[in-house]
Amino acid sequence: MKTGTETEPLGSLREIKAESSLTAKVRESIREAIIDGSLEPGSLHSVQSLADIFKVSRTPVREALIDLASADMVEFERNRGVRILETSVHDLEEILVLRILLEVPATYRAAEHIDAEGLDGLRQELDAMSDAAESGDEPTMMQHDRRFHELINTASGNSRLTEYVDSLRDLILTRGVSTVDSTRSLGEIVAEHEGILAALASGDADAAAAAMKSHLVNTASLLLQQEGGRSSSLSLGWEGLVTGG
Repeated sequence: MKTGTETEPLGSLREIKAESSLTAKVRESIREAIIDGSLEPGSLHSVQSLADIFKVSRTPVREALIDLASADMVEFERNRGVRILETSVHDLEEILVLRILLEVPATYRAAEHIDAEGLDGLRQELDAMSDAAESGDEPTMMQHDRRFHELINTASGNSRLTEYVDSLRDLILTRGVSTVDSTRSLGEIVAEHEGILAALASGDADAAAAAMKSHLVNTASLLLQQEGGRSSSLSLGWEGLVTGG
């Protein structure tokens, strides 16, 4: 007879090794290197060369790369190594359309559920964006921009959506694209977020969804026109993609 203090093996459950936390750290380091361009799009690397850089064994590096491959940031090539993937203009368009399809209805739901604490969090992020914009600090502003969107998606009640949209933003960043100083200023981006927060604070779900849609469609139109020479009229085709409810 088994006592309550005895430990029995439970099917496929395995011991958690300290190396798993190391894998997460390696993954984040590689992800950041891809986003900031230290690991250039199209470049080929061996697992061993990356392990040497991080001064770790091959195992956490390989596991981190497998995870990044599932996120479409790298691709394994047989007997050659791992290649850093570049986001094409076509990929960029698909990613931007997905953000519109996901974030607009999420904003509608967030307006129905967000509380005072959630609104305060958004205001803090927006204030930080404004301060960074005034000092011309684009990287810091975009960090708070990212968090602003995360808070809205989380307020919608769908944690998986929050994680997925965050991964989509990573794919856009791997191309190194930005509309700042090309087609709009940091201040103009902040102003678009002001409109979103104002609608959320009023509890007007339709207005909040419309403000988010306007922001994302504008971003998508500017990026595609800038990167691929697409006509800005392409955005007109997105107007019917989503509705507030």
